[in-house]
Amino acid sequence: QVQFVESGGGLVQPGGSLRLSCAASGSIARIYTMGWYRQAPGKDRELVARVTSGRSTNYADSVKGRFTISRDNAKNTVYLQMNSLKPEDTAVYYCNAYPFLQSWGQGTQVTVSS
Repeated sequence: QVQFVESGGGLVQPGGSLRLSCAASGSIARIYTMGWYRQAPGKDRELVARVTSGRSTNYADSVKGRFTISRDNAKNTVYLQMNSLKPEDTAVYYCNAYPFLQSWGQGTQVTVSS
């Protein structure tokens, strides 16, 4: 299985931006759809964005217009650009295949607070 290492999280004020990166241990070119997921305290993990190998994207309503997912198959990396962050975006963010999950990484914490 491919393993993922997420990075780029941190503490940011409301309205701020962060760019998350997800480095895969193997090729992601064979994974048709990659996704970013998040899990807030006390809540289930949810899919927030996904991108196909053809670069088609899909977003959860809660992040549409604010987040942008992209992938670089040559670098085996998936990105999530997050703008206009809100306190409700606070969560641990993970990347993984969709819908056929690989092993979960450790995630990266995003905290939006003033």
